Amino acid sequence: MAFHLPQLSCKLRPEVAALQPELVQWRRYLHQRPELGFQEHLTAAFVSEKLRQWGIQHRTGIAETGIVALIPGTRPGPVLAIRADMDALPVQEENDTPYRSLHEGKMHACGHDGHTAIALGTAKYLAQHRDFAGTVKIIFQPAEEGPGGAKPMIEAGVLDAPKVDGIIGLHLWNFLPVGTVGVRSGPLMAAAEFFECEVHGKGGHAALPQFTVDTVLVVAQIITALHTIVSRNVDPLETAVISVGAVHAGTAKNVIADRATFKGTVRYFKPELGDWLPQRIEQVIAGICQSHGATYRFDYQRMYPPTINDAKMAELVRTVAESVVEVPAGVTPHCQTMAAEDMSFFLNAVPGCYFFLGSANGTLGLDFPHHHPRFDFDETVLSIGVELFVRCVEKYCGLVET
Repeated sequence: MAFHLPQLSCKLRPEVAALQPELVQWRRYLHQRPELGFQEHLTAAFVSEKLRQWGIQHRTGIAETGIVALIPGTRPGPVLAIRADMDALPVQEENDTPYRSLHEGKMHACGHDGHTAIALGTAKYLAQHRDFAGTVKIIFQPAEEGPGGAKPMIEAGVLDAPKVDGIIGLHLWNFLPVGTVGVRSGPLMAAAEFFECEVHGKGGHAALPQFTVDTVLVVAQIITALHTIVSRNVDPLETAVISVGAVHAGTAKNVIADRATFKGTVRYFKPELGDWLPQRIEQVIAGICQSHGATYRFDYQRMYPPTINDAKMAELVRTVAESVVEVPAGVTPHCQTMAAEDMSFFLNAVPGCYFFLGSANGTLGLDFPHHHPRFDFDETVLSIGVELFVRCVEKYCGLVET
């Protein structure tokens, strides 16, 4: 059957289209009960109960609250993993909807409730339609928003027993119209790394600067110089971002502070920049501090590597998407972002593809950006996500030619 969306027409099989009311129900239940990273106990219990009802073998308590479900086909074949993240954000929701968050100061402001609902819908469909070769392993992951649940799940062996051959995942994306699929090979999302620097100087009276080492001046020069790293040290054909998000110094108008701190984030696509950028940042800090007679303490934290798609897996997702979204403009490679995702750890371990599924509908006011207190999305996208996952399984496992 054809499922009509604003400006798009999507092909959904009747069984998937029939799941839409349940998908909405599950998503809204989860949206009302957001939980932060490694605290997704209610969410995990809900997921586990649904899997149990459908007779799906699964393990719970992986990396605290993670779940792995196994759905074997009717004959031997490859193992394809599907990953969905479950955690919410420390955001106070401002939406006035019947399904708004019931947990004060917590909100599903990034669509993970939708990701979990789509993965559940895929699990239910596959449990009832097992005529495929191989095994589907569905990974319900905690703590994507931080400190990161993918790495501890991998360390706990979720990609083994049986060994995963390929992995896919999606992110509902309010920067694309509902139903649009953003997929590309190579880098999709950037690395996320963070730094903090404390500069020590010599305080004193603001009217007598000659007797001081002005840490505010030192930090101001450092911040200005840091922005030249991207513009003058990184290849213009590459992409990187260095952003300082916080600066703190002093307590009075007429006192030169003896200490100042600043902190920020680094983003890049090319893995080779991962070792060089922190070295270059510290070189700039050290040089400017030395020129002023100041000292410093520099801390650098690597969080997530770049999210890089395997070319063959990206092609699989692209061809599947083109079979679901009938309008050619509904599938686009122009979807890179400097935001980050710990799906990157899975893609470093197994060939895979992470893609965006457009979820914005400006006509309904459902186009606020991710992490915004009024974030919400067009729920018609949920069944499209299930159809995409199911067709990826069928194509990867060799049942259906798309």
